Amino acid sequence: MIPSDLRYHKEHEWVRLSGKQATVGISHFAQDALGDIVFLDLPKVGATVKVGQQIGEVESTKTTSTIYTPVSGTIAKINAELKDHPEVVNSDPYGKGWIVVIDLSNPGEVDQLMTSVQYEAFLASQKH
Repeated sequence: MIPSDLRYHKEHEWVRLSGKQATVGISHFAQDALGDIVFLDLPKVGATVKVGQQIGEVESTKTTSTIYTPVSGTIAKINAELKDHPEVVNSDPYGKGWIVVIDLSNPGEVDQLMTSVQYEAFLASQKH
């Protein structure tokens, strides 16, 4: 359930690196905890973001949760599909449910994020 080719942030966002760009989404754990997602508030393309900064919100039938950026850079693309179909984050969190693409200002930040093994251990430690 936790793809090994991604890196993970403690706030349950994932990063898929492609050259100097990072695709960001929320993990299966996060979407499962949120329940049925009904709306996403996404950042504007061109916005400059820093690690740990709030870049949007996810609203579900249960709660509203903040989306944090796990990397610094400029928002290059948002997943406009999510405006009309926010439920895609529930059905395909690591694929079509991606949230933003960021042009990285400091690619080394990705190395500070958890591997899939570390994220799995982090999730296990949170259950106690």
